[in-house]
Amino acid sequence: MNFDLAFAIHIIPRVLDGIGNTLLTAIISCVGASVLGFLWEMLRRSSKVMRHVTSIAIDLVRCTPVLVQLYFMFFVLPYYGIELPAMVVGVLGLSLYFSGYLSEVFKSGIDAIPKGQVEAAKSLQLSRIDTIAFVVAPQMLRNIAAPMGSYFVSILKTTPTLAVLAVPEMLGSAFDVASDTYRYAEPMLVAGIVFLGLALLVTALVHRLEKRLFLSSRR
Repeated sequence: MNFDLAFAIHIIPRVLDGIGNTLLTAIISCVGASVLGFLWEMLRRSSKVMRHVTSIAIDLVRCTPVLVQLYFMFFVLPYYGIELPAMVVGVLGLSLYFSGYLSEVFKSGIDAIPKGQVEAAKSLQLSRIDTIAFVVAPQMLRNIAAPMGSYFVSILKTTPTLAVLAVPEMLGSAFDVASDTYRYAEPMLVAGIVFLGLALLVTALVHRLEKRLFLSSRR
């Protein structure tokens, strides 16, 4: 079966039917993974006991395939009375999975901050929350903008796995076109090009943010 460019152009609107859910899932998952990852790291630094407990939890999250976690939440939890919509499972699964990786990014970003900064905050009698919010977090963000952006792109590229849960995202829309027409090359290519464009857009935004943070640090 030959590739039909006219057909590929014709099905673009149908493939894009799921782009809204793709973007929504990716954005919420990025926020969720960032919040959870930062909380993991703060817990790891809170006490010796929590450091070991949190490190084990992070390793379990990182070493388990994301698809296994999604299947567990969607198919196993209902046996215990916890039944969640597919979209919610997708967001929770991606947030939890990537939070383990982002926690390591936050760790490296915090470790790169000179210890004198935190000691100065303590000498000024700033509370722990104020120290994190006004001293640690701004400097950490400058250190981790690039790797954090890379994981945001990874989250975006992982959203197609939610098609196995029947989440109406963009790859699912492409599969619907393929199943209706028995043509797979065109819808898969269209979906791939759109994902490529979105990934390049996110990368450009991250580079712009990184540049602004660098310029602000020089002032």
